[in-house]
Amino acid sequence: METVAGYFTHTEMACLGVRLNVDNLHKAAKEAWSDMRLGRAHGLKSVLSFSEADLWKQPEFQPYRDELKGERLGWKLSALSSVGGRYAAVKVVGANAINRRFGRPRSASTIILLDSFTLRPLCVMDGTEISAARTATYASVALERFFSKENDLSVFLFGAGPIAEEIVKALGYFGKDIISTIYVRSRSEASAQRLVEKHGPTAGVPLEAASDNRKLRDCRFVITASNASAPVFAAPDIFANAVLLHLGGDETPVDHIQTVLRSGLAVCDDVSMVSRRNSQSLALYFSRMGATLEQLGPFLGITGFKDVADVEEVPDGPILITCVGLPMLDLYVAAHVYETWLRPGAGAAPSSGRPVRG
Repeated sequence: METVAGYFTHTEMACLGVRLNVDNLHKAAKEAWSDMRLGRAHGLKSVLSFSEADLWKQPEFQPYRDELKGERLGWKLSALSSVGGRYAAVKVVGANAINRRFGRPRSASTIILLDSFTLRPLCVMDGTEISAARTATYASVALERFFSKENDLSVFLFGAGPIAEEIVKALGYFGKDIISTIYVRSRSEASAQRLVEKHGPTAGVPLEAASDNRKLRDCRFVITASNASAPVFAAPDIFANAVLLHLGGDETPVDHIQTVLRSGLAVCDDVSMVSRRNSQSLALYFSRMGATLEQLGPFLGITGFKDVADVEEVPDGPILITCVGLPMLDLYVAAHVYETWLRPGAGAAPSSGRPVRG
């Protein structure tokens, strides 16, 4: 009888010893970027977004409407498909900021890992923690790419949610000899302080909660990982030649984007995906003018991250890196988890069915 791919819950994965070590995550991400450059890994992302008005019509959600002012609802259903040399994957993500009001994560992910040749499912796993951890690899890869020879580097991090926590872990590990301080700012001073108190003792670098943007001018590495519905800083606030890693929505002001396009370097993890998603500041800059990033970006020198990853000379000017979240990163991290802990013979026992033998 043909076996059925089983589902591994987050709890089951933890019991099996699954640990998302930042060093292994970084290695998986670098392998993914290498295979993307070589044409061995490909992916697509599709998103269904819903009207907020439909949510607020429901009586049980109406009391929370005012609480979400200044925050993107981000109510969407996403499917991220990818294929590499050995495996393929589909990640399904359901997200809505209202979930936090009920004590649940804003988004929940499920990853189906498949054999890349037969496309038969090997296992299904909870991908929520994997998704946040793989997003943090953008920070570790950018740190390695742009600041490996630096010291006394100050970092400003907007956001205090799960992705921000993973970023702190990654930067603390890879930046212990580079970073002097990570400043954390969130919409709520309390949430930024909680992150600092939770991870400060083990971060590897000093953490400090920021109540405003005064320290932003001193930081050469800036990361936006919030769920803000509007820019989180003004152009004069930021260091002139900062590397800005944009992981959120509409968080970067128009005049800073214009400065980057005139005198710096604008990069996307994938120009086409960022353009078609059209939810982040760089893509919105073009769509609000009646054009698209995909149409005009190449003429303005906007390129993909994989195309600048090996360039030796870092441009002397501001750098904006916009990341929509590549399916290939999910694939390579999920493959690492599968090979290390979940494949047949590793001692795993999923909650339903048995994994297909690869």
